[in-house]
Amino acid sequence: MKKLVKGNEAVVIGALVAGCDAYYGYPITPASEIAQKASEYFLPLGKVFVQAECEVGAINMVFGSAASGLRTMTASSGPGISLKMEGVSYLAGAQLPCVIIDVQRVGPGLGNIGPEQSDYFQVVKGGGHGDYRTIVLAPASVEETYRMTIEAFNLADRWRTPVFLLTDATLGQMMEPIDICEELVPVIDKPWVLDASPESNNNLITSIYLDFDDMEAHIESLHEKYRQISACEAKAEVVGADDPQIVLTGYGITSRLLRSTVDELNARGIRTALIRPQTLWPFPKEIYRQTVKPGVPVLVVELSRGQFVEDVRLTLPQHQVSWYGRVGGNLPQLEELVTRAEQCLQEASNV
Repeated sequence: MKKLVKGNEAVVIGALVAGCDAYYGYPITPASEIAQKASEYFLPLGKVFVQAECEVGAINMVFGSAASGLRTMTASSGPGISLKMEGVSYLAGAQLPCVIIDVQRVGPGLGNIGPEQSDYFQVVKGGGHGDYRTIVLAPASVEETYRMTIEAFNLADRWRTPVFLLTDATLGQMMEPIDICEELVPVIDKPWVLDASPESNNNLITSIYLDFDDMEAHIESLHEKYRQISACEAKAEVVGADDPQIVLTGYGITSRLLRSTVDELNARGIRTALIRPQTLWPFPKEIYRQTVKPGVPVLVVELSRGQFVEDVRLTLPQHQVSWYGRVGGNLPQLEELVTRAEQCLQEASNV
């Protein structure tokens, strides 16, 4: 069934298709429609919807719900995600699966409600305390927002970890058709849950280990899991020329602008490819290394003053990696991206 929806609504529909049982949240622009649509869709289906008293309350409700084995989600934007970060660290430490949506807006501070990608450090690097990681998915369309929401729930249960979906004000507010299909929700055994059954009486869900050796062993086991996730789940899309003279890269809404840039540069006779990471963590390092040949320059475009670019540079230390970005809610235009790519190519030829 085709349905024309905003990206924010696509999140809720995807969650329902994935078998989500409970939503806990607090409204914030430009993510408020997620809470609104969750209230409209969840309650008539007998599912849990709670507008918490605040973001801190919401993320702690997620902890309790996830601990009982329910498929659980929450959503917010930059300032609200900041308030949730202590709870995210607890969820990661206790290995509780859940899905968290961040519809990025302009910061720091209150900023404004325009699109930006300046939550990259906060979400991808782990904005809470301690030594943990979370899976981070980056859709580039409303259809992909819907699909990746379903995938997020499956990944969360498969790996017992919080999963972020990182969108932005443009993706959240734009309308595109999605193809809603019935999905087979995988049945994942959860013997670790703490619920009302007598069988769960001896289960313990915690992130505190007072013995130093026990705590070290727990952290080491988490990072062994993260190593396995890195080996299995890193994804990116590569489009454009097979033997590029220059490679462009960006994620989310920026990658859509770069697709047009790639088409224009190829039309001008400049062989160009685009790498679009679909997972920001784990970062798709091997796809970058296989795609970018020696001597080929890379142009990173993002809606921040330079966050995503750091992972590209760490991945490709021997390459010329240039950066271009817009902030404040502004999106780059096609001609400025084409011009910057041509400059990047010229700079590489002068080295």
